[in-house]
Amino acid sequence: MTTSLDALKQTGTVVVSDSGDFESIDVYKPQDATTNPSLILAAANKPQYQRLIGAAVEQGKQKGGSIDDQTNAAMDRLLVEFGKEILKIIPGRVSTEVDARLSYDKEATKKKAKELIALYDSVGVKKERVLIKIASTWEGIQAARELERDDGIHCNLTLLFGFAQAVACAEAGVTLISPFVGRILDWYKKNKPGKDYVGDEDPGVQSVKKIFNYYKQHNYKTIVMGASFRNTGEIKALAGVDFLTIAPSLLEELKNDTVAVPKKLDASFAAKSDPIPKITYIDNEPEFRWALCDDEMATDKLNEGIRKFAQDGETLKALLRKKLSA
Repeated sequence: MTTSLDALKQTGTVVVSDSGDFESIDVYKPQDATTNPSLILAAANKPQYQRLIGAAVEQGKQKGGSIDDQTNAAMDRLLVEFGKEILKIIPGRVSTEVDARLSYDKEATKKKAKELIALYDSVGVKKERVLIKIASTWEGIQAARELERDDGIHCNLTLLFGFAQAVACAEAGVTLISPFVGRILDWYKKNKPGKDYVGDEDPGVQSVKKIFNYYKQHNYKTIVMGASFRNTGEIKALAGVDFLTIAPSLLEELKNDTVAVPKKLDASFAAKSDPIPKITYIDNEPEFRWALCDDEMATDKLNEGIRKFAQDGETLKALLRKKLSA
């Protein structure tokens, strides 16, 4: 019997597991996996992952210096330890996130990305199997542009909520973007209640469809990976999009479902869709910043997301600092 998860894969969409809990990943046979500070924090608190905490703490001690230096080194090593274990399970790539506090610092973002890639290399993982996750701020997009162009480091631009962010990412030549479907829905339910935001009427779904069609119409190679889902209806409404990164709970629902999943998105469909005029933000920071500012939802959710990832990152660091100080 064909499950809805199998049917989704048959539409051409690459299924990605959105989890730091790598013990659950292999059940769903995803191609890739994504992580973020919140997911790593949730996994790090489970007993079965304490060995990775121990390895990271030991790396921090070897680094030496101040307790902050040791904590930062341990944090980077912990992210890489999780990524390395995930890559033993999946055939594709893992996404590892740069510290969210660096989201408005291009040079610091580039430096951290290179440090993470060097750490992966030190444990036998080549950069071709890693995507560096960077927030879709102007500074983050420019950092990714230079990392892709100058260093061959592939990037996943995350916390993407607005069309302007998607356009700038494509122009920057980034490998992949992660538009957040569910968080867009959250904003509309809170700020514009009363509508039935289901299926094709879901504003997060509409956002990803517009980005996908724009990329295909204008021949951009950047991969569109829908992320942050609230229900399987959102996932099914995007069947056929390049990639979808899905939490284990929703993967389980799809695995236990047998409802057909017809293809909703395709390059040929995009070509027949209403043309979306090409716009540009290359070397035009003021226009990008205005377009983002003018999108209230994208501005709200981008800043909220950066704060939340930074807070969870600090909580994770506090855990490591405590162990380093013991």
